[in-house]
Amino acid sequence: QVQLVESGGGSVQAGGSLRLSCAASGFTFSSYYMAWYRQAPGKQRELVAGISSGGSTNSADSVKGRFTISRDNAKNTLYLQMNSLTPEDTAVYYCNARGLRTYWGQGTQVTVSS
Repeated sequence: QVQLVESGGGSVQAGGSLRLSCAASGFTFSSYYMAWYRQAPGKQRELVAGISSGGSTNSADSVKGRFTISRDNAKNTLYLQMNSLTPEDTAVYYCNARGLRTYWGQGTQVTVSS
């Protein structure tokens, strides 16, 4: 059974930091492209950052220089380090796995207050 379980969300003041984790199981994590998406109220889900099986990364312009995506294949875990958070980063953050199939986590809420 495939599972993507996000954790690390919460409430923080502007300028603060959070580290999201996504624990994966039930598929070959190391061979999948992994990504973080987010969805703010009333907006479409958008890609935040992604990382290939080989470790190449890409990220949205809005988070460049502030967010860092990484993965630990030995632990089957995906991370998102978020620094210098702003209220515009408030959203539900989803873990995504893309390979032979596509999987989604249930999401974790991040709320940034000014």
